[in-house]
Amino acid sequence: MFQGSICALITPFRDGQLDEQAYAELVEWQIQQGTEGLVPCGTTGESPTLSHEEHQRIVEICIEVTAGRVPVIAGTGSNSTEEAVMLTRHAKDVGADGALVVTPYYNKPTQEGLFQHFKALNDSVNIPIIIYNIPSRSVIDMSVSTMAKLATLRNIVGVKDATNDVSRATLQKRAAGDDFVQLSGEDGTQLGFLAQGGHGCISVTANVAPRLMAEFHNAWRDGKIADAQRLNEKLMPLHKDLFCETNPAPVKYGVSLLGKCTEAVRLPVCTIGNESKAKVKAAMQAAELI
Repeated sequence: MFQGSICALITPFRDGQLDEQAYAELVEWQIQQGTEGLVPCGTTGESPTLSHEEHQRIVEICIEVTAGRVPVIAGTGSNSTEEAVMLTRHAKDVGADGALVVTPYYNKPTQEGLFQHFKALNDSVNIPIIIYNIPSRSVIDMSVSTMAKLATLRNIVGVKDATNDVSRATLQKRAAGDDFVQLSGEDGTQLGFLAQGGHGCISVTANVAPRLMAEFHNAWRDGKIADAQRLNEKLMPLHKDLFCETNPAPVKYGVSLLGKCTEAVRLPVCTIGNESKAKVKAAMQAAELI
């Protein structure tokens, strides 16, 4: 259903407002470069700082420009179940192919709370739902057993795994089955995640290197392991240095070097400092992007 290089899209701003033209052009560029799926309004899209109106407009633009050429998995998560249902219902209504729903941050629900949160979404909106498990940002870690229980529900189809533990792919495959979609949420560990049973990656790096990321995943699926390893090594400085400061500030600077948008982010995230800019620029030069 969902596989390969899926870009966790940035949200371009200009003068404090959503830059709709730059965003539409980024979506088109991603598709032309070979990206196999798009995620608007994820963490990299600065979803916590978007108004509901902006959030919905961004999803709508992505779907309009994509026009069915690749899947659109809209970020619709919240630490309020009611709000998550509302955003997921909007995504369904405007034609998204799936919803990416983060585990509720700050509230620190129990495993039963996590199950009930995602069950409420499953029962409320008929759309494929990807669980976004990212303990480093949400403080909670969905257990493999809870995920396997959720996988029995009709609309829970997979996970974006940002635990940084590649063994999760095998454990989750054993528990939830071969059809449960497993997408890495950590660019730097994606090769190991694929080797342990993963199907793709929801990628930050794809914002600046969509063609290289697509080539990496194509090589892996074609059994060209040496080519995949070579591309992974080429991309590794980017995987590392795009997180030299809080995401998405470094990758937005990287995209600005390509001339596709400004580096502007919304508070409380700040644009990166000069030392970090030098790191990002060097990593992009190593990947022959600039």
